[in-house]
Amino acid sequence: MEPVCLVIGAGAGIGGHVGKRFAREGYHAVLCRRSDEEGLRKLVEQIEAEGNSASGFLLDASEADSIEKRVAEVEASIGPIEVVVFNLGAQIGDRSLEETSYKAFELGWRLATFGLFRVASAVCPLMEQRGRGTILVTSATAAVRGNAGQHSHAAAMGGRRMLCQTLNAEFAPKGIHVAHILIDGAVDAPDTLGKMLGPERFQQLREERGLANDGLLLPEKVADTYFHLAQQHRSAWTHEIDLRAFSDRPWWNH
Repeated sequence: MEPVCLVIGAGAGIGGHVGKRFAREGYHAVLCRRSDEEGLRKLVEQIEAEGNSASGFLLDASEADSIEKRVAEVEASIGPIEVVVFNLGAQIGDRSLEETSYKAFELGWRLATFGLFRVASAVCPLMEQRGRGTILVTSATAAVRGNAGQHSHAAAMGGRRMLCQTLNAEFAPKGIHVAHILIDGAVDAPDTLGKMLGPERFQQLREERGLANDGLLLPEKVADTYFHLAQQHRSAWTHEIDLRAFSDRPWWNH
């Protein structure tokens, strides 16, 4: 059976490109996203057209047992999950405290923090039995800096970061590598940044900062780092890393 790279949050940006990268290296990429079944099908077809293997599933991580059932089904029918990429976003937008309802605040936590906890609860026992495994967690600047209007996002991402640390404390000695990957900048991704800005503003930003300027994070280049992390020797594991374009100011200098 092929080793499996399970990507939760496999859109057209980082998640999809990470899936493609692992598939090129001999993994079966299991790609999960909440919506856009047509886009998911095309992503799987692109991977298969390159002679590699992938499967696609719609997955609403806010639904009870959705993550747990998918992990169990993958292990039973496709192969052992050697790498998990937890790439779910939890950005609900720029909202003042008054505009942030209890429900909206809790949604950020459910996706960013509780979702990761559920993934870890499902895969860590399996990885522990095998004595190896990797969990790569996409995070954001909000994990280390709380800005106005980001009450839900910052709290959720800060929790995600601390959860990665506690998982490492428990499972690194058992052979499981957990890496918290802080994306400290704008990503050239049409289904995340593109949707937030709208097509015209997104294209303007790409022309001003991206494309040949290399001022936006390119998902295919980010994917190279994810693959590298999964191949690190356990004597020199990276547990936290931040990525940004060369021209961006780092989060600690803002």
